[in-house]
Amino acid sequence: MPAEQPTILATSGGFKVGRRTNLEFHKLVHYAVELSGAGKPRLCHLGTANGDQRSFNADLDEAGRLAGWEVSHLNLFTMPPTADIAGFLLEHDVVWAGGGSVANLLAVWEVHDVGQAMRRAWEAGVVLGGVSAGSICWHVGGATDSFGPELRVVANGLALLPYGNGVHYDTEEQRRPTIHAAVASGVLPLTYCTDDGAGLLYRGTELVEAVSERRSGGAYVVRRDGSSATAQEESLDIRRL
Repeated sequence: MPAEQPTILATSGGFKVGRRTNLEFHKLVHYAVELSGAGKPRLCHLGTANGDQRSFNADLDEAGRLAGWEVSHLNLFTMPPTADIAGFLLEHDVVWAGGGSVANLLAVWEVHDVGQAMRRAWEAGVVLGGVSAGSICWHVGGATDSFGPELRVVANGLALLPYGNGVHYDTEEQRRPTIHAAVASGVLPLTYCTDDGAGLLYRGTELVEAVSERRSGGAYVVRRDGSSATAQEESLDIRRL
């Protein structure tokens, strides 16, 4: 059952340490599944940003069994499992992109034309989501440590959403000033940002709410003030899941 509108949940969270397993799906991933309306959820995980680590895939398989969901993986290393990536994605209710190197993710996705496949899935009502690199990728771009400890800005995201994106806003001290500088200079457009545990829900290309799986932490919008050529930040209302 597809979502009623094209839907993206872009986050700085989604996983937690399990009680009897290495990982469990946290409230943000459960919310993504809820948004899909699926009775027997089928979730596709993409671990491209972290090199398609099979051990992590196994942890997510275990988390899926615990949640009662069917979890599969679109591994692009060393080759995709199918020549029809769009068709593969369309077999699922939720697509969740994991964290890691967003620069590498975007490069590998471009080689395999994953961006067009994602657009087809999104327009068909498959809920797209992800954490960190898996959040930035849906936007125009954002700040990343893909190239080293000094953050740089990427601006070659899929741009399904016409905004910039900031992640881990409260836990990595260089995230906020890097985003502010990029917005002030015009490298990034209006930019939405999340603290750890927070997520941004978009219907179509409109932000409709900010949510969090934690009791603390927030979400923000950063705009460029044309008269002063500076970045102005505003906190968003946030709903605790």
